Amino acid sequence: MSKQMIALAGASLLLFSVAACGHDAAPGAGTATEATLIGKTFLSNAVTENGKPKQLAPGTRVRLQFTDDGKLVADAGCNSMQAKVSTNDSKLTLDKQITQTLMGCLGQLQSQDGWLSGVLRATPSWKLDGSKLDLTAGSTTISLTDKKVVEPDLSIDGTKWALSSVITGQAASHTAGSEKAWLTLSGERVTGSTGCNDFQGTVARSTGKLTFGELATTRRACAGEPAKLESQLLKGLKGDVTYQVDGSTLKLRSSSGDGLDFTAQR
Repeated sequence: MSKQMIALAGASLLLFSVAACGHDAAPGAGTATEATLIGKTFLSNAVTENGKPKQLAPGTRVRLQFTDDGKLVADAGCNSMQAKVSTNDSKLTLDKQITQTLMGCLGQLQSQDGWLSGVLRATPSWKLDGSKLDLTAGSTTISLTDKKVVEPDLSIDGTKWALSSVITGQAASHTAGSEKAWLTLSGERVTGSTGCNDFQGTVARSTGKLTFGELATTRRACAGEPAKLESQLLKGLKGDVTYQVDGSTLKLRSSSGDGLDFTAQR
């Protein structure tokens, strides 16, 4: 889950119930119209309330992901919520059980989380026209576009991927200056920097998987946070990992679920 499900170190999950109406949809089931949303992610381009434009917090947008197993994952720039969803009768109906991250969001971000939650819990109507999705609840309409149109997936090869988060269990940590750590893949070669030392090595690949060989690094002495970050990065680039490119994000995961998230540098 992608930006994008963001969690800080120590973030926890809150499970709560909401009143739901309509019919729940089992994963893989549903009508032909329902299937048009499954497996797609949409990003907002405009919001109106009472016929007037609503400005979201700077640098944020609404993100709605309809997963293959029948869930809706949604965020508006801070916390992320998810639940099973039915899209029957052109309505979004969330299941009674909703999972939401609990990060400390300040000011407009906090109120924006509550606003989006209210819209989604109001059983909004939806209309899909090609790559355009409109979601309406009362006087509020969120206009969105298929993410593949807005942010097509970048090539894993030749892109400079800057480290954005270190994933440990359910937590994602971000260290100041971590973007100085990066990697670039080119065929069977990987080069990059830990933020302190440069590295290079070999990488084999198969469908959805990378296998890193032993990485050679320079010998500059690192201390404190740079040393910790270097250790985490090199641990994440060891042996077999799965990979996923989602727009401008690269996600690497070990068999334990730990891993690294990178963002493309433009």
